[in-house]
Amino acid sequence: MNNISIKHITKSMDLQTLTAISPIDGRYRNKVDELGNYFSEYALIKYRVRVEIEYFIALCELPLPQLSGIDKTLYSQLRAIYQNFDCSAAQRIKEIEAITNHDVKAVEYFIKEEFDKLGLQQYKEFIHFGLTSQDINNTSIPLSLKEALNDVYVPEMNALIAELERLATEWKDIPMLAKTHGQPASPTRLGKEIMVFVSRLKVQMQQLSMLKLPAKFGGATGNFNAHNVAYPNIDWVAFGNKFVCERLGLEREQYTTQISNYDNLSSVFDALKRLNVIMIDLCRDFWMYIMMEYFKQKIKKGEVGSSAMPHKVNPIDYENAEGNLGISNAILEHLSAKLPVSRLQRDLTDSTVLRNVGVPVAHTIISVKSIMKGLSKLLLNEEAIARDLENNWAVVAEGIQTILRREAYPNPYEALKELTRTNTKMNAETIATFIDTLNVSDDIKAELRAITPSSYTGIYKI
Repeated sequence: MNNISIKHITKSMDLQTLTAISPIDGRYRNKVDELGNYFSEYALIKYRVRVEIEYFIALCELPLPQLSGIDKTLYSQLRAIYQNFDCSAAQRIKEIEAITNHDVKAVEYFIKEEFDKLGLQQYKEFIHFGLTSQDINNTSIPLSLKEALNDVYVPEMNALIAELERLATEWKDIPMLAKTHGQPASPTRLGKEIMVFVSRLKVQMQQLSMLKLPAKFGGATGNFNAHNVAYPNIDWVAFGNKFVCERLGLEREQYTTQISNYDNLSSVFDALKRLNVIMIDLCRDFWMYIMMEYFKQKIKKGEVGSSAMPHKVNPIDYENAEGNLGISNAILEHLSAKLPVSRLQRDLTDSTVLRNVGVPVAHTIISVKSIMKGLSKLLLNEEAIARDLENNWAVVAEGIQTILRREAYPNPYEALKELTRTNTKMNAETIATFIDTLNVSDDIKAELRAITPSSYTGIYKI
């Protein structure tokens, strides 16, 4: 490699969608842009400022004796510090961090500067009073995750579920050959098969909604040491519970080290992973239905399916979704398995991986949007579905032998096995001829003749 090419490779580039290393901030940024409000560096800093301000106000409301003189009308001005927080404010904190080499301490110093502007100099030392960094991180990050799930993830998932339910209703009466082990099986209905995914997603979304987002809040090693030594007559555990639960809407862990136990947070990651697995299953099934030509896809003028084969319309939306869901699950698995494990009262490995909480959520949102796009392209090909049913008359054997069992006919399973397990094609005539040979009443024969691949679809409700 010559010097010119080396120079070209090592040249620094301004960060933009085309130069971003992660496709989340590059190729797919327009699909997840709103997540920047919850998971970006800017967002994390803003959440930290918010928690610090709300904590200070909570101390005023106790009140601590030294804070009893603060006018409550100032609370709105204090909250404006985080409500009006912008990138320039975040940049100021980064400038402070360049000196302190400590991200949370930089937040404290920034708020002290804001207190100077409000004439609250005498109260500055009650900012971050008695806290350790993880009291801020282990409230800010769960809070950001909670709000991202409520504001972005849940609406996207609900939209997907609603669209699947709409399609299931539209196609509820479409008979379809089922496949077990990849082989023709007792027929089903297209709408019911889609309702399987609706049901699975709804159940897991309900379970996700029941999970509490945990927070650690208890001082340097979880015991409120500094708080208690300064104000021994205050019930700091009760204060912490009220602050975390009522003010932040999180669930305070009662016994911790310096950091969250992360067990309950892991359960949230596991719940998200289960939902992703269901969507992977969905993507593969719809991919297969397209392959079997049960669905065609709408053609968009100008689009290219294959660079070599002009005829192709590839099911890329489901493939894109499956790939992104896999990446999401890999990260969720690491978060879930790693976070509950630490050394003694803590190490920094949790802080390192917590910065990636938004990554699997982003990959999931990308996937959901891809699935929605794929669903919008579907064109039902009833001809192919009907053809597949007609070519597989052997699947009515189950129904025929079940009626014969009801009538106490000798060895009905074996008789139908003998008829159908021959590697020869069955058709309506083959089945009709077999029914004619049966030693049963004409009424039973008529009942058996009524069974067709299109009618033998069972029952289900939408």
